[in-house]
Amino acid sequence: MTSRSIKVPVVEKIKSNAQDVYKKILASQKPTMSTPIRSLSNVKYSARKGHFEMQDRAKKRTLTVSTVKTFAQTLKMMALSKELIEKDDMATKREAYYISKNWGKAGFDEQPESDTIMDDIEAMFGVNREQLKFVPEEKGGDVAGQLIVIDKDAAGKKLRIDCTKFGSGAYSIPSEVEELKFESKAKFIMAIETAGAFQRLVKYDYWRQVNCILISMGGVPTRACRRFIRRLSDDLKIPVYAFVDGDPYGYFNIYRTLKVGSGNAAHLNEFFCVPQARFLGVTPQDIKDYDLPTHPLKDVDIKRAKDALKNDPFVKHHKEWQVAINQMLNLGVRVEQQAFAKHGLDFVVNEYLPVKLKNASKFLP
Repeated sequence: MTSRSIKVPVVEKIKSNAQDVYKKILASQKPTMSTPIRSLSNVKYSARKGHFEMQDRAKKRTLTVSTVKTFAQTLKMMALSKELIEKDDMATKREAYYISKNWGKAGFDEQPESDTIMDDIEAMFGVNREQLKFVPEEKGGDVAGQLIVIDKDAAGKKLRIDCTKFGSGAYSIPSEVEELKFESKAKFIMAIETAGAFQRLVKYDYWRQVNCILISMGGVPTRACRRFIRRLSDDLKIPVYAFVDGDPYGYFNIYRTLKVGSGNAAHLNEFFCVPQARFLGVTPQDIKDYDLPTHPLKDVDIKRAKDALKNDPFVKHHKEWQVAINQMLNLGVRVEQQAFAKHGLDFVVNEYLPVKLKNASKFLP
């Protein structure tokens, strides 16, 4: 999945699609564009492969008076991508939106419109936006612990980045991670939802105590973060444990996205998910076992949980998650990672995590 290996095929896909539209117009036929429906309703969970897979439902857009603007925007975005690939350049998603201001009536009014067209092109061609040379503005995540990342500077000189040498700071995952190489003797990777919990573990040198790699996902992990964790786990052949808030958002938007991907990007999940990840916590059972302070579930939490039980292919496959979600709904509460501070700031390091890690085989799938 390196940029060199996909450079020509992506350009050829863009040219072929544009030529098809052109030929149909010359033949007085209505050109069409077909993109897979990007939602949970059009994915299945493959237990064998460990991630969501796109099914065959698609939406077809035919060039008409009402769709002419969207057609033009799609073709212009494809042309921009072709130009960026051929120049070996890149544009952020925000820059792509502003570039469209030169497209006359085909320009986008708001960035969500350009993001949607970009996502449609991804799905249409079965590539990711980084291959199209569009990159997100958000950072990939932070890393601390027993890891050396081997990168290159702008001149191509090899750089060895020691993630144990950042003091109270951390190494930031770049937006493109395919060319990175790794060296480590760590026993496992811990992917952490919140920056606060990550900083607490760094403060206590937790990675040194247990010989691990700590990664802050900073909420829903970016593609770069997920790809980094996947490559790291694959290359080092070590397990990944997720430590997130005990609420429906943490369970489904963060953990499930990390492990099996999303419905919105199912055409890419085989690259941007970590099937070997296991859920360390915080679980509904932890609330009872550790007498944790909680907050009532909000209406949106209850809806998200019930929707998962009814519609999420991953949850429907794993009875353990069905039990955990029903337990949470029966308790009627959610819990944050920082709740362990009730028992002392060092409790999570000295009590909770050691007990949990002794029973990794019992983690939720």
